[in-house]
Amino acid sequence: MQRIFVTGATGFVGHAVVRALLQHGFLVRCLVRRGSEAELRGFESIDRVPGDVLKPEGLAEAVEGCAAVIHLVGIIREHRTRGITFERLHTLATANMLGVAHEAGVKRYVHMSALGIRADARARYHRTKWEAEEVVRASALEWTIFRPSLIYGAGDELVSMLSRLVRRAPVVPVLGSGETRLQPVAVEHVAEGFVRALRTPVAVGQTYEAAGPAAYRFVELLDLIGAAIGRPRVRKVHVPLGLVGAATRALGWLPFFPVTTDQLIMLGEDNITDPMRFYTDFGIAPESLAAGLKRMFPSQ
Repeated sequence: MQRIFVTGATGFVGHAVVRALLQHGFLVRCLVRRGSEAELRGFESIDRVPGDVLKPEGLAEAVEGCAAVIHLVGIIREHRTRGITFERLHTLATANMLGVAHEAGVKRYVHMSALGIRADARARYHRTKWEAEEVVRASALEWTIFRPSLIYGAGDELVSMLSRLVRRAPVVPVLGSGETRLQPVAVEHVAEGFVRALRTPVAVGQTYEAAGPAAYRFVELLDLIGAAIGRPRVRKVHVPLGLVGAATRALGWLPFFPVTTDQLIMLGEDNITDPMRFYTDFGIAPESLAAGLKRMFPSQ
C-alpha cells in the first residue's frame, strides 16, 4: 500500500482528508506539532511524526518512502507576536515542504489553496496564498492545487458558529448588506478531491476550484442554516460596514476581537466559481447545500 505524508492533519479539513485516505486504502503519516497529538485521537493506524513546517531540517527522512505529500497547513488569522503570520504559514511553509519532498525523492504533491486568491488581492490572506501557489507552480514536482470556497461540515468554524447564533440569538447580526455571494462546499467532497487526485493522472499540473453547485447570498445562507436546525424564520439586523471597519481597525489586532481587517475585506467579496471540472475529473456527485446541511445537523 502507498503511504501519504500529510501536513495540517490536526485541522478540520485535515481530519477529513486523513479519514478519506484511510477509506481509500492508503497508509498515512502525519506531521504533528508537539502538544497537538491528542487532536488525532481516533486515528490509531496512522504514523505521527513530531515536527514543524517552519523547521524543515530533518523532515526529509520522515517523508522518504511516501508516494505523495498533501500540504494542508494554513491560517485564517495571524498572531504576529507568536510568529504566526500569513507569509510564514502560507508561503514559507509551502516552500519548506516542497523542498522536503524534493530532498526525499517524492514527486507527487497536492496543495491546499483558497478560492478568490490573486496577485493583486486586497486581503493579505489571499495574496500570500497566491504567492504560495506561485512557489508550487515553479517547482519540479507533479503538483495539483485545490482552491476551495467556504468549506462546511461537522466541526467547522463559520457554519457551526452561525448555527449557534441562529439557534440562540433573538436576532442575527449581518455585516453590511448581506448580499455577498458564497458557494459552500462540503468538507467530505474537498477531502475526496484531494485523495482521488492521487490516482487521477490528468490532475497533475492542474488547479481546481472546489465549490458547491450553487451560490447563495449570505442572508440566504442564514435562512438555509435556520431551516436545517428547525428555525426557518431567522431575524436579522444589518450592521453598517463603516461602523464595523472602524472598530476593526482599532481592535482587530486583539486575539479576542471577532473579526480582522483582512477578514472584513474578504467578507465584502463574492467567493464563487464554476466548479464542474472539479466534480467531473474526480467523479464526485454535486450535493445541494440544503442536503449537506441536513447531513451536518441530522437530529434537528
